[in-house]
Amino acid sequence: MLRIFLVFLRLGCTSFGGPAAHLGYFRDEFVAKRRWLSETQFAQCIAITQILPGPASSQTGMLIGLVRGGWPGLFAAWAGFTLPSAILMTAFALYTPPGVAAAGWLHGLLIAAVAVVAYAILMMRRSLILKPMHLVLALATGAAMLLFPIAATPPAAIAVCAVAGLAFRGARAKPVAALQLPVKRTSAIIAFALFLALAIGLPYLASLKHDRALSLAASLFDVGSFVFGGGHVVLPLLESQVVASGMASAQKLIAGYAAAQALPGPLFTLSAYVGAVAYGGSLGVLGSVIGVVAIFSPSFFLIAAVAPFYRALAGSDLFAHALGGANAAVVGLLAAAFVSPIWTTAIRAPADAVLAAAAFAALAFRWPNWLVVLLCAAAGFVFAF
Repeated sequence: MLRIFLVFLRLGCTSFGGPAAHLGYFRDEFVAKRRWLSETQFAQCIAITQILPGPASSQTGMLIGLVRGGWPGLFAAWAGFTLPSAILMTAFALYTPPGVAAAGWLHGLLIAAVAVVAYAILMMRRSLILKPMHLVLALATGAAMLLFPIAATPPAAIAVCAVAGLAFRGARAKPVAALQLPVKRTSAIIAFALFLALAIGLPYLASLKHDRALSLAASLFDVGSFVFGGGHVVLPLLESQVVASGMASAQKLIAGYAAAQALPGPLFTLSAYVGAVAYGGSLGVLGSVIGVVAIFSPSFFLIAAVAPFYRALAGSDLFAHALGGANAAVVGLLAAAFVSPIWTTAIRAPADAVLAAAAFAALAFRWPNWLVVLLCAAAGFVFAF
């Protein structure tokens, strides 16, 4: 278990570039170098994450840990990969100094977020909008989110678009070969029951007790349960939960999102920042811990719930079409977040738009995200004086 933890800890300190890059690092480490998995097994780990909400790269790491060392291996892999960026995001939230300089580079981070999200939308449009009706679903979802920016809109839009996706038929999904996962069906049923109990019980307890920690946990558990389509989609869901409820301002959320782009590890550790700044920072480090645990918890339960049944799901033609509709919805959600609050918060003058366009061009020419983010922050710092 210590070996699994240390290997993933090193990856958590060095894996820049987002989920797709993380998968490349994982393949090089666990297939090519250590031979913990075969190419086929690694591909199946990725396939399982595609039918689950949550962070794809983190879930792939969890599955590698599960295959290698059972449940202790899963937790060791998650902890190692998550801790570095979670600690850095907490420090960023708690120790950002006030003043003109800080305001300048924070504004630079907001502008970087404009470029990063615009580029993410472009890439997701190419890979997820596969049919004309998918584009219609994406546009309808974006309009719904802008007109009704409440916590219930994202999960409702994803569910509606998944149902709409069943109306379209294409090639049948290819069958998936066996991957041995040490999860029994009884354990899977218990895990799914616990997931439902927390999904229903946490919001009820939060409203009953009026407790900030419970409210934070309920909101981030809900976000972790509905993020389809990659780490970038966590932003609009967090915006609908955190900003709409008054836990944190849109400016703080976007600044944290941009800072996360410059760090290694999973983008979902933005939850550490959100927990630390929530309610004016009153929860501090405890809020950071609650945020990270809450947003990743659905992944633990859902991996356990789907493991014994994943081959049937992955080979289901109906499920594949439903997933296509859900993916179209997440593109629409991200597009709505780009309009508001990202663009409306970051772009205050023509010079801001020019810097955002330059950052977008740098991303299009394959400059690494972390470098673009740091350059935008530096530009904001310089022009603040």
